[in-house]
Amino acid sequence: MLFAILAGFIVSLLYIPFGRFLKGRLAVLASLLPIGLFTYFAAFIPDIQDGASIAFHQPWVPSLGINFDFQLDGLSLLFSLLITGIGSLVFLYAAAYLKGHPYLDRFYAYLSLFMAAMLGVVLADNVLLLFIFWELTSISSFFLIGFNNDNADSRKSALVALGVTGGGGFLLMAGLILMGHLSGSYSIQEMIATNEYLKGHALYGLILLLVFVGAFTKSAQFPFHFWLPGAMKAPTPISAYLHSATMVKAGVYLLARLYPVLGGTDYWTYPLIIIGGITMLYGAFHSIFRTDLKGILAYSTISALGILVFLIGIGTPQSLLAAAVFILVHALYKAALFLTTGVIDHETGTRDVTQLSGLRKVLFPLAIAGLLAALSSAGLPFTFGFIGKDLVYEATLHTDGILPLVLTGLAVVTNIFLLYAGLLAGLKPFAGRLPERYSAIHLPHALMWAPPLLLAILGIAFGAFPALADASLLNPAATAMINEAIDSPLKIWHGFNTVLLLSGITLALGVALYLARKPSAHGLAWIERFNPLSPKHLIASLTRAVHRFAIRYTRTLHNGFLRVYLLRIIIFAVLLLAFRLFSGGAIRLIPDQLSPVGIYEIAVVGILVAAIYLAVTSTSRLTAVVATSVIGYGMCLLFVFYSAPDLAMTQFTIDTLTVVLFVLVLFRLPSFLNLANRGTRIRDWLVASAFGAVIALIGIQVLNQPIDDTISKFYGDNAYVLAKGKNVVNVILVDFRGFDTMFEIVVLSIAAIGVFSLLKLRLKASEKE
Repeated sequence: MLFAILAGFIVSLLYIPFGRFLKGRLAVLASLLPIGLFTYFAAFIPDIQDGASIAFHQPWVPSLGINFDFQLDGLSLLFSLLITGIGSLVFLYAAAYLKGHPYLDRFYAYLSLFMAAMLGVVLADNVLLLFIFWELTSISSFFLIGFNNDNADSRKSALVALGVTGGGGFLLMAGLILMGHLSGSYSIQEMIATNEYLKGHALYGLILLLVFVGAFTKSAQFPFHFWLPGAMKAPTPISAYLHSATMVKAGVYLLARLYPVLGGTDYWTYPLIIIGGITMLYGAFHSIFRTDLKGILAYSTISALGILVFLIGIGTPQSLLAAAVFILVHALYKAALFLTTGVIDHETGTRDVTQLSGLRKVLFPLAIAGLLAALSSAGLPFTFGFIGKDLVYEATLHTDGILPLVLTGLAVVTNIFLLYAGLLAGLKPFAGRLPERYSAIHLPHALMWAPPLLLAILGIAFGAFPALADASLLNPAATAMINEAIDSPLKIWHGFNTVLLLSGITLALGVALYLARKPSAHGLAWIERFNPLSPKHLIASLTRAVHRFAIRYTRTLHNGFLRVYLLRIIIFAVLLLAFRLFSGGAIRLIPDQLSPVGIYEIAVVGILVAAIYLAVTSTSRLTAVVATSVIGYGMCLLFVFYSAPDLAMTQFTIDTLTVVLFVLVLFRLPSFLNLANRGTRIRDWLVASAFGAVIALIGIQVLNQPIDDTISKFYGDNAYVLAKGKNVVNVILVDFRGFDTMFEIVVLSIAAIGVFSLLKLRLKASEKE
């Protein structure tokens, strides 16, 4: 199982040296990876149908609780088959759709990386491992959405998608870590055993909030939905793959996977019902005003994702089975419609539904695919969409209290709008009279119309023969969600009941809406009048405000002048140290014990004072550097006087090297510019005096503290025993604190390389300007 996931990453890397060979006719070979993986996962269907659960464990970073723990059950199998099955068709479709594209190998590399990351998400049993793959889907989708990187809108859409999903991922990470910390394990299966403790903990609400935001941003729930329509700038194969069966359903998968751990409480149920309900109605309503085929599909996808969150929020066995069925229903018809839209755009050069009609006469197989997908989307009897819609109504009608009436009404209105949107995308471009400008269109390569036709036929086949999928895929998926056995065979006919009546009302009103309302630019303009109130524009306004604040902050605190940085660092240090010093109790101004001071110490202090005065008042950089070196050498003498020859040698070496570096750098700089006025000098003098006073007071307080020689005794006793060194200071620097010393050497090496680069730098006249 580990290799099945890593295969996508390996193949993605192989595209770097060998991708150029998989262009042209050989591009179809790229589909061998998803086809092979689909076959691999399909082989587990009998075992999963019998109730088995296949686990895989490989230690990775056990000290941090991160291991390669994978679990294949009904839910992960359903998603794995969707990821690899629809992925296989998308790989084949792209071979014809992007034929001749100079970056086709790059496209397949990104797509393979994304597929592997999605498989990791749905198969991971360790939440930290799940999060790693979760972020990989965000990163790889960034490259896919921005695949047309020469287009500014594509780049912007990719950044928006990455920003929204990445921000949600950051909060999700905090929630998953909290879950693992409280349950004592990062394994989802082990968390299920401690679910009652998690639900009763004071941090349960915070965990839900963090997990919800992560799931909502990834699955485009209101108010984070706006990134998904923007992501339609990507090529159609990417839209079909990411937005029908994979990326946008990652958040839905997460909620379904964590339902046994966190679900079943009011804090879980009501937020998901409310957010899911708002999202499904909002997306469906907006879809009927769009005139771009991808826009229609994008907003109907948002609505479908809202339905799934809505059903998981209800949390009954019926609603979870309805969610499992609708995941498959939506993946089949939405991928078919996306791929159909891609062919229409490819052949006609437009996706404007107001300009498209009669294409059945030139794209007949595609017209069949669009019609069948639209009928499944509408929920016509003997389609898989009909069964899915009935299960949704069953779930809402069997909730408690007054909710059945409200939730069922909300579901009916949403499905009416979605029916209209499905007919608009799947039927409208092919119905009516063929415009003269499209008469010369010819049917493209079979790889472009066969995949959507196959998906649409599957939507009819599963509807006419639901036994093909219920026991093998859908019931095990619902069982994995609720963590208890569900055996509810899907049926075509449930008799004359309320659900059938609601289905009939949905069909009648949806068809009536389609016949009565024609898409137009006027309707789109009307809905766009409310854009200033949309979450997208409100968040964009907030982003601009943050950007303005960042500019002011940067200009104030990060203006590029080293002297300003040093001044603020020192002021902050003075305030922080002074606060800690004066809040720690009484301060002694004179130490209890003073060492005797001789003529040598007084002489050295005098030299130090003179050197400091010269360094501060000199107008020559070299003179200031020499004066600074005198200060360093004076400190060396003081170390010698007070029995610290090792420190003296260290200080001498560092000071000498520093002076040499300063001289090398300053030698090529222009003459000294004295820009400080009297006020600036007074300010600097006050800051320096305050800093010196605080350090002096801290030194005095340290002298007044009782000496604890535990650490020094440890080093003295173990320097030779453990490190075989007789010089304790050297042993501390090289062995006990070897990493500190190593990083100090690295820093100095980097500084030396930088200085050398500056010395050797030769700029052209244009570069100097």
